[in-house]
This record gives sequence, structure tokens and C-alpha cells, in this order.
Amino acid sequence: MPDEKKIVYPKLSYKIIGIAYEVFNEIGFGKEEKYYQRAFEIVLKDKKLRYEREKTIPIKFKEKSIGRYFLDFVVEDKIVVELKVRPCLGYVHIKQTMNYLKSANYKLAILIYFTKTGVKFRRIINLK
Repeated sequence: MPDEKKIVYPKLSYKIIGIAYEVFNEIGFGKEEKYYQRAFEIVLKDKKLRYEREKTIPIKFKEKSIGRYFLDFVVEDKIVVELKVRPCLGYVHIKQTMNYLKSANYKLAILIYFTKTGVKFRRIINLK
């Protein structure tokens, strides 16, 4: 039972969420998603965190590639980070991120969205 309550990658998660706040505090709301991604990447570099941007993950069917996903960021080869500019998240965004986790076999994703009222986020766990 205690393992169910354990937070996955807590220190790294807090750093990533802090980066999102740092980006938002500097550039505010109303920019296109690509600008938040660029700013997020600058702060990742400043904090000397290892990351891959737009990591490609194949979508397979019967062991054959039928397409691919593009992950916004994978930080420290542990956490998938997806950035959105939206007033709120819908089921489709959570489902998409869950598909990323399962296809890439990562344990945690943080779905960050920038709103008029600030930074919001959802931690999504791959229980597989």
C-alpha cells in the first residue's frame, strides 16, 4: 500500500513544474505554444538538465511501424513533458499523453498548460 502513495520522481517533477512557472512569469499568457517550448528549452539548458526535444516514438501494429508520435520533451530520460496553451485540458489531451507514455514505455508525464490565470499541470502515471 505505501508504494501506491509514493510520488514518482518528486525532485525532478518539482524542477520541471518550477521551470513552467519561470517561463510563464517572464513571458506571460497569450503566446503561441512554440514560444513556450523555446523558452522552456532555454531554462532546461540553464538548469543543466538533460533533455530531448520532439523525441520521435514509433507507433506499432503487429511489430510494424504505422506512424509516430512526437513528444515535446523527455527530461533526464525519465519524464515526458507536454506543453499546451489552453484554457483547460480535455480528455483527448490526457489520453494522447497516456498513449505517449505507453508507446515509449515511460512511467511519468507532466502535462503543463498555460492559461490566462497561470500555469496548470497534470501528472500522468503509466501504471503498466
